[in-house]
Amino acid sequence: MTQLDAARRGEITDEMAYTAREEGVEPEFIRRSIAEGRMVIPANVRHDWIKPVAIGPGITTKINSNIGTSVYEVDIDRELEKLRVSRKHGADALMDLSTAGDLNEIRRVLLKEWDLTFGTVPIYQAMADAEEVHDVTGETMLKAVEDHAKQGVDFVTVHCGVTRDVTPLVKKREIAVVSRGGAFLLSWMMAHDEENPLYTGFDSILDIAHEYDVTLSLGDGLRPGGIPDNTDEAQVHELRTLGELTLRAREAGVQVMIEGPGHIPLNRVEENVRLQKEVCHGAPFYVLGPLVTDISPGYDHITASIGAAIAGAAGADFLCYVTPAEHLKLPDVDDVAEGVVALKIAAHAADLAKGVPGAFEKDLAMTRARCKLDWETQMSLAIDPDKARRYRAESKIDSEECTMCGPFCSIKMFGGSE
Repeated sequence: MTQLDAARRGEITDEMAYTAREEGVEPEFIRRSIAEGRMVIPANVRHDWIKPVAIGPGITTKINSNIGTSVYEVDIDRELEKLRVSRKHGADALMDLSTAGDLNEIRRVLLKEWDLTFGTVPIYQAMADAEEVHDVTGETMLKAVEDHAKQGVDFVTVHCGVTRDVTPLVKKREIAVVSRGGAFLLSWMMAHDEENPLYTGFDSILDIAHEYDVTLSLGDGLRPGGIPDNTDEAQVHELRTLGELTLRAREAGVQVMIEGPGHIPLNRVEENVRLQKEVCHGAPFYVLGPLVTDISPGYDHITASIGAAIAGAAGADFLCYVTPAEHLKLPDVDDVAEGVVALKIAAHAADLAKGVPGAFEKDLAMTRARCKLDWETQMSLAIDPDKARRYRAESKIDSEECTMCGPFCSIKMFGGSE
């Protein structure tokens, strides 16, 4: 029985009770939200060591960290370092996007180490295992989904909305497709003159997901990869297909969330969130950034955090981080740390705007610590305490004030409160 099945039967599972305590809300709120399809708890029945995480409205905005190997770097120890720094800085979920090496062993090692929500993109396995990508069959794509489910993965990205009739639409774009999964499926369909097996085989995917209670993250294989292509026909066409599949998944008792763009200018971020919530029947929204400009390579973690804060405030529930290495290289450990911290800030800013329980109290505590020049409390409340302490230590000052204002400290002159 899945979390969705239990919620519809009026049952509060251990996972619902745990996440309610973590979020400071009533278990019935969690149960009702899951029953309505507005919230998910990705918790594969084979992932025994998981600390469940709820994703949806009325609770804290969650963030995801992507790690994984590439054909240019296969080092499981390096990936474990990325995992640990993701945990240290507060990522709520981890996705393994590995495309090289022994993918089964990589997942096994990462799953053993990670105790929160864990996701993958099974089509990467099918692509990596084939001698030529066009040798992949519909059966091997579905088998990859099942293999990941059996291994304990909590949510899987499946690009079921990339259908043959969208091909003319992507050809109108400045940059046709930036999703690896989306590009593979489009090229596969053209080579085989067949429909997307993840679309035609959706019922089989639902059977797998229901058996293991794997949450489906319906992937945005046609997300815009550049500002000029935002909210275009191809993106909206895929979104409408995902809306139809959302209803089919719910009917089958399978939890589902929707992945979203991509590159979106500031003035259209809120519009995109509203559109997704409407078209996909209130399903949780998982966004990559979004990135609000194309011209910041090396700083795309900042670009993404700007878009993520706006998207989160508008109702996005799950934010996928972007690192400074985006568009340039495979991220290293430091890149991962910067990406997680940037999105953690965005998520908290969104929670403040949405009035999520406990968000304001954190800022109130920091304000009061600053008013008292209580440096240790300030450090402990910081999203990145290590960096805050390092900056304070670098000033080499023994007095209460900082080196910015010195004796002209406004708080010492008039800023304190009784």
